[in-house]
Amino acid sequence: MTTPDVEPILLHARDARGVHTLTLNTPKAFNALSEAMLEALSAKLDEIAADEGARVLVIAAAGKAFCAGHNLKEMRANPRLEYYQQLFARCSRMMLQIQRLPVPVIARVQGLATAAGCQLVAQCDLAVAAQEARFGVNGIDVGLFCATPSVPLVRNVPVKVAMEMLLTGEFISAEEAHRRGLVNRVVPLDALDAEVERLVVAILAKPREAIAMGKAVFYQHRETGIEAAYQLAGQVMACNMMHEVAQEGVQAFIEKRAPAWRTG
Repeated sequence: MTTPDVEPILLHARDARGVHTLTLNTPKAFNALSEAMLEALSAKLDEIAADEGARVLVIAAAGKAFCAGHNLKEMRANPRLEYYQQLFARCSRMMLQIQRLPVPVIARVQGLATAAGCQLVAQCDLAVAAQEARFGVNGIDVGLFCATPSVPLVRNVPVKVAMEMLLTGEFISAEEAHRRGLVNRVVPLDALDAEVERLVVAILAKPREAIAMGKAVFYQHRETGIEAAYQLAGQVMACNMMHEVAQEGVQAFIEKRAPAWRTG
């Protein structure tokens, strides 16, 4: 009896132009950033960084959701401070790999991007969203303030806009995300690939070396202190996850019930 082939959780393609595409491929899990997904992304980002012919990276996703953030079941199954510290540190390292990649990274957002999924969009250099996409940093709904997602979020949108999203957990539409500066362009779903390709073609028309230098200096002068910010945010998020409100909130989410601490 043969074992059926198991699809990889992360698909990787590279065309002759040096355009890489990474596709999150766990649609039934809403493409959550599980431990395995974070490891796969990190490995592929290293591989792309070493490709001297790389020109652009597109991060896409299969299914209806772009990325629903961290895998809450994994997190609830490991209620240890050191586990949460390592998890958020690993995610932060992966996000910083995107920033340090010498080629532009475009998020192709076809659906829901929430919590660390919204963080992933914010961390990419550019983002194109389908009209159906929605964005939120709603960890607060399970008692977990989205501290690490707030690091790139506040570097994309105005401070009070970011704080409102973080405090309320409310979702915003693709059009609102565009108005607030979280995404560059919004198009109908059937035009999403063509719009991403327009950006890719524009980038390919420019010299790779200038783009690499420009991207590096852009973040150096704009984001001084981001590593310290991620370290602090990761520590805060790990400690937050140890708190009873987050443990109860995540457990309630898993059991599809209201958390015991919610009064409204």
